[in-house]
Amino acid sequence: MTNLAQAQAEHAALSAEIAEHDRRYHGEDAPVISDADYDALRRRLEALEAEFPQLRAGSPSQKVGAAPSGKFGKIQHVVPMLSLSNVFSEADVADFAARIRRFLGLDETGPLTFTAEPKIDGLSCALRYERGTLVSAATRGDGFEGEDVTANVKTIGEIPHQLTGEVPEICEVRGEIYMSHADFAALNARQIELGEKAFANPRNSAAGSLRQIDPAVTAARPLKFFAYAWGEMSALPRASQYDMVQFFKSAGLPTNPLMRRCTSQAEMLSFFGEIEHRRASLGYDIDGVVYKIDDLALQQRLGFVARSPRWATAHKFAAERATTRLLDIEIQVGRTGVLTPVAKLAPVTVGGVVVSNATLHNEDEIARKDIRIGDSVIIQRAGDVIPQILGHVPEDRPAGAEKFKFPHVCPACGSAAVRELDESGKADAAYRCTGGLICPAQSVERLKHFASRLAFDIEGLGDKQLELFHAKGLIHGPADIFTLQARDSASLTKIKNFEGFGELSVANLFAAIKARRSISLNRFLYALGIRHIGETTSTSLAKYFTRAENIQPMISAAAAERPGADYLAMLSLNSLGETTLNNILGFFANHDAPAPLLASQTPMSPRQLGKAARASLDAAFGSGAEFYAAAKRALTQRPGPNYLALEHVEGPVVAESLVDFFAEPHNSDEFHRLLAQITVQPFEDRTVASPITGLTVVFTGSLEKITRSEAKATAERLGAKVAGSVSKKTDLVVVGENAGSKRDEALRLGVKILSEQEWLDLVSGA
Repeated sequence: MTNLAQAQAEHAALSAEIAEHDRRYHGEDAPVISDADYDALRRRLEALEAEFPQLRAGSPSQKVGAAPSGKFGKIQHVVPMLSLSNVFSEADVADFAARIRRFLGLDETGPLTFTAEPKIDGLSCALRYERGTLVSAATRGDGFEGEDVTANVKTIGEIPHQLTGEVPEICEVRGEIYMSHADFAALNARQIELGEKAFANPRNSAAGSLRQIDPAVTAARPLKFFAYAWGEMSALPRASQYDMVQFFKSAGLPTNPLMRRCTSQAEMLSFFGEIEHRRASLGYDIDGVVYKIDDLALQQRLGFVARSPRWATAHKFAAERATTRLLDIEIQVGRTGVLTPVAKLAPVTVGGVVVSNATLHNEDEIARKDIRIGDSVIIQRAGDVIPQILGHVPEDRPAGAEKFKFPHVCPACGSAAVRELDESGKADAAYRCTGGLICPAQSVERLKHFASRLAFDIEGLGDKQLELFHAKGLIHGPADIFTLQARDSASLTKIKNFEGFGELSVANLFAAIKARRSISLNRFLYALGIRHIGETTSTSLAKYFTRAENIQPMISAAAAERPGADYLAMLSLNSLGETTLNNILGFFANHDAPAPLLASQTPMSPRQLGKAARASLDAAFGSGAEFYAAAKRALTQRPGPNYLALEHVEGPVVAESLVDFFAEPHNSDEFHRLLAQITVQPFEDRTVASPITGLTVVFTGSLEKITRSEAKATAERLGAKVAGSVSKKTDLVVVGENAGSKRDEALRLGVKILSEQEWLDLVSGA
């Protein structure tokens, strides 16, 4: 009979052997023994523990899969994992269908089939199968790069490690990880029994469960999965959306049985009403219905716009509302200096989430809704949208409630807060702090943005940590993040001794910072927090700059050629666009004598200068000599080619924002300090290579075989830029029936002209 000492020795040997096999299987996907042999080791381990229960502490029997990974890696999505547009009413659904018909050139009676399915309120996940075997799993992330959650996903019982039947060699399945109501209730009951905090809702619980460092924690959580879409596929085994989902089902993946085909708007709305009625009894959270064009060939033709497909949309349920008390209004200062009023509320549950804060947008919004501290206010929350205040309950207003006075100074630094004028001379809706870099709130908010999920995404460096490190003088700018470990090693005051920290948490923080020393160019540009540069714009700019070391030289060259005050003053005149102004200045480049400025006497031909433009010039200038002098000054202040190239990427507002940012020495210095600490990966252009990649195309006239919208979408998908007017920068003009002045302008400038059929032949193979 085995004694305790012998059992301990055998148990230790078995534990080490099982841990090694777990590492090879889950960590390397390279098992060295059969499943049967592995199960035999497990059974012997469990037999020892049944006889000697004290051996279970820390045993492999209490864990699932590999040892904790430490931190999540990143996985690039070969096919971007985009989001859906939203509609909220029957009229919106009608508009969605009508836009598709217009785009495809279909009449109102032509057949058009959609699929409809409940929109699961969970966490999007992409599962990559190669030759039928699950090799990786990733979250959506920013749509282009997600977190590697492979080890955790492999613990979810509903997700097969091996697909059945004939499947494409590469098969990336996308769907939603969620938690049922019953499982959520049971999980919360266990949490409370253990004296731990209960979860707020099933969605947050599912997301938190999937992102556990230890896969064993994920394995203990009852997660489920619905497959409904796909990413990279070496071949498409079916020709319709509905049949693709049925294919997933046949391959062993869980799919939603409520999915249905609809051949009319009436059927779509009927399905929506049915699902809304059944919502409470489904057993899992949904927040609407998703409609998709069923025919995959039509999906391909429709393509994408911005960050969502044209061929799909989410019909969201009506927003949920609640009433609570407005306790206070606080002013928060954002990273660009905007002062935002935030309502502090008596906590109330709205849509399954406890809400204690809501946005009030700006001074005008508060005045328009007549919101006062102490009011009973109506709160609305729809999906993931930030809660907002719809209005107040007049009969509940306390006596003497005073109107809120919006501050005209920054609460963080005391600098003046002003409403800047936009290009039209109208005051912005928001107040903005003029303190700039001296404002601590802007500094901290920029740091929060820099470390946020869509930027550098540094685990463990959240708002509270950054506020603490900034207050203690450890982090002033982004570059300080990457020197934090070295400075902490040399310091007598260690971070591990700060309240809320310890050796393990500090080690994890430094490991997370180290893991993010390499970043893509588009995320790097976004992380800088430059005004007007968001996710989409940063990708366009990354494509333009290509490498981090090109950014400042190219912007400096553009800054040296930015338009001058006299040029901008003339450009701002009513009815005087850039093309007309350059025609005028082009004339004066070749004429030295002053010209009369009367509306009936102008140096421009009627085609070059219309009545409205002449009237605008007459109103602005008192004499021909005055006009001539201003034009001569403006002639020397026209933007140069480097500035125009930068402006061409995302427009003049973004170009000016970039030039202004790098003109500030502090920003330039911080930029170079940062580059000395990190590696920025060159931009990888995922645009499909085609005969028109990089060309500027103009469409004119009536197209017969495709719609104008479809032609434009095809050009953009193949890497071309579609312009609305013909200029020297235009490469191709595609003409249909009744082509007018754009065709004439192309002939005048020598731009290549294609017929509709020639265009179709050009792009047909791309």
